[in-house]
Amino acid sequence: MIVLHIITGLNNGGAEGVLYRLCKYDSLAKHIVVSMMDEGKYGPTLKAEGIEVHCLNFQQGSVSLSGMLRLFKLIRQNKPEIVQTWMYHADLIGGVVSRLAGVKNVFWNVRNTTLVPGESKRSTIWTAKICARLSGMIPRRIICCAQEAVRVHSDLGYNMEKMSVIGNGYDLSFFSPSDGKGYAFKKDIKLRPDSLLLGMVGRFDQQKDHFGLLRALSIVKNSIPFFCFALIGRDLNPDNHKLNKLIKKYDLEKNIFLLDQRNDIPNVMNGLDIHCLSSSFGEAFPNVLAEAMACGTPCVTTDVGDAALIIGDTGWVVPPKDPQALANAILQAIAEKQNNHHAWSVRKQACRNRIAETFDIETMIKNYHRAWGY
Repeated sequence: MIVLHIITGLNNGGAEGVLYRLCKYDSLAKHIVVSMMDEGKYGPTLKAEGIEVHCLNFQQGSVSLSGMLRLFKLIRQNKPEIVQTWMYHADLIGGVVSRLAGVKNVFWNVRNTTLVPGESKRSTIWTAKICARLSGMIPRRIICCAQEAVRVHSDLGYNMEKMSVIGNGYDLSFFSPSDGKGYAFKKDIKLRPDSLLLGMVGRFDQQKDHFGLLRALSIVKNSIPFFCFALIGRDLNPDNHKLNKLIKKYDLEKNIFLLDQRNDIPNVMNGLDIHCLSSSFGEAFPNVLAEAMACGTPCVTTDVGDAALIIGDTGWVVPPKDPQALANAILQAIAEKQNNHHAWSVRKQACRNRIAETFDIETMIKNYHRAWGY
């Protein structure tokens, strides 16, 4: 079976990571990937795994007629049994072009939940609304990565009968508990192995609510002055003047490590004692929670997308945009780690077990095959 994937871009992100894992570990189908933009982070990685990658080189926020024509030709040349599109713009453009090229088995992939006017991009909101109107005739099925995405998009007007959920899957040999990796990360950022280190992996974006997180950490500092918090992701660096201004305002300069984007995420997740997610909207299936838990790292998260479903009873879930509630949960997590070593050890194992039992890569691949009718 030939599966042709069309995705908006291949930069660092949750959807891109899932696409990469699906292509890498699925040995029963031939996968071809088309990026509407450039190769980004995952293009070279996919090629290294023997996956064919094509780039249409659309510019951010624009559509190229020549690029659409090239996509049409790629589809006609490869004659895929399945076209799987990823994210709104690829769902719309890739879906329409695929149907014009004669492909009946078009599958959309919804990777988002709430779309908030004034916070979400206007073009994204409009594209999602157009997709809702076309959802009855373009895709054969609509795959969502989270139950919350189904609810939100059915309210938006998506065809409910075509929607189903496939949770993300993870390579548990890549994300696994390792004291050595954790020590290596702490050593790299010049911390002792026994230092209390919390952190969040996620790009600097309004959706992630880093400002609310800093407010929560200022509350934490009133009770526990000596802790470290690592911020890892794009634009989380000393050149981010807005963020640094707020860090200074809350007197967190000695607590916060700005580490920018990194490629050693398994080391990071093993180095953190607690992973926090402060997102306020838009998340569907936060990969960072599952990646941390697979490494045995307990999580504190806001209740966005399917975060509560991922966490289960292994961590702490609080309302979004509530710094006091987030701070209280962080303090509870720290107290257990420091004062009840047996309970903490049991919790760490429960985190690993939940991901292994519910979100392994083989289960995800089987679910995609089932959805495709393969």
